Amino acid sequence: MIILFVVCCLIFRRKLNFQRESIIFGLIIAAPFLLEILFFWNNSSLSGGLKSAEKSISLLLFPLFIIGNYKYIDYKWIINYYSKIMVLLLVLLLLRFVILYPDMIDKYRNGIHLWEMGYVFSNSFGNHAPALNMHLAFVAILNFYLVLQSFHNNRGSAYKIMEMLFLIVSIFFILLVNTRMALFNMGAGFGIVIIYEIQRRHNFKKVLKTAGLMMILASILFFFFVKNDPYMKEKYSKVTFAHMDKIGRLDEIDHPEINVFNSLVTRVSIWKSGWELGVQNLPFGVGASDGKKELVHYFKETNQVFLAKYEFPMHNQFLDFFLKYGIAGFFVVALYIFTIGYLGFSAKSGVTVAFFLLFFTSNLTDDFLIRFDGIAFSGFWFSLFTVNWLQQKELHHKNNTKLQ
Repeated sequence: MIILFVVCCLIFRRKLNFQRESIIFGLIIAAPFLLEILFFWNNSSLSGGLKSAEKSISLLLFPLFIIGNYKYIDYKWIINYYSKIMVLLLVLLLLRFVILYPDMIDKYRNGIHLWEMGYVFSNSFGNHAPALNMHLAFVAILNFYLVLQSFHNNRGSAYKIMEMLFLIVSIFFILLVNTRMALFNMGAGFGIVIIYEIQRRHNFKKVLKTAGLMMILASILFFFFVKNDPYMKEKYSKVTFAHMDKIGRLDEIDHPEINVFNSLVTRVSIWKSGWELGVQNLPFGVGASDGKKELVHYFKETNQVFLAKYEFPMHNQFLDFFLKYGIAGFFVVALYIFTIGYLGFSAKSGVTVAFFLLFFTSNLTDDFLIRFDGIAFSGFWFSLFTVNWLQQKELHHKNNTKLQ
């Protein structure tokens, strides 16, 4: 898809337009890829280094062609169609899942192994549940934003109902895949969008009335899932924070693969090992191609049998880049993620700020800049948020000129 995108941009190219700010933002978006190139010498194998760099080359291509053509891009049109196409794709994938995996549907209906439903559904089309739900949380936020817009713009009843339906379906899929960070970020994203819409519209009553209706519908859907999925209660209470006294000593827990595989204590134990190994390999880290290999080797060295057996990755993007590239890696991740926040706050865009919180918190408990889908997802939207920022800046400048 990215290759087709680049080919189309080259065939139907227009004169690329780069301002000083767009060059700066473009370089920040490309920073993880540039870091790969800068530290390429630190890889133990040529093929491993090339494979790692290949995954992040989209961070060079997206800003070049998206930001370079910012004058011709309809940001709101993309938001509208992206959110709807994603929901329709998920509906088709769910129908496919029902047909191909009837045994899983029967297990879910009978309350057996409810925890695995989201992971099996995601794996059925080659995805990872937390990665999929990160995408879906953003789609739900976009649909929530579009519902508020439909009421503000006084669109027809049929249009409003359609927008609400897309929102409800997107929330349904988040609950189906059922990951903790996605639910948190969806709720937080809704709140951020409400705050920015109130500030922009100066109509507290109308925005809050519409948002309240959507929250009631979402709460009903959430209650339905919790009632029919008792594991959700256990997952969000006992499982998440269980055995926190065993950090770094997971093998002392009886059957850790059953009791703490998805618990916070497992992630904290990994982070502890990652930090210790990263400090040992300052200032340049162990290399992009060797991060996970060295981490698993450290698990074995420190007799952490459970972590070594399942070869867990870092589950924290800041620590992952710290281990691979040293101090420079930590600062590049921080620069990359927090610049998205700057664009949102500067442009007063609730959608961008919600995406910033989503991507920031997701990378605290996972490492999405080592996954191709996470890299492309963030690079694409980071570039579009930059487009929106540049367009807002030009509009503001034109309005000031007219007033003068």
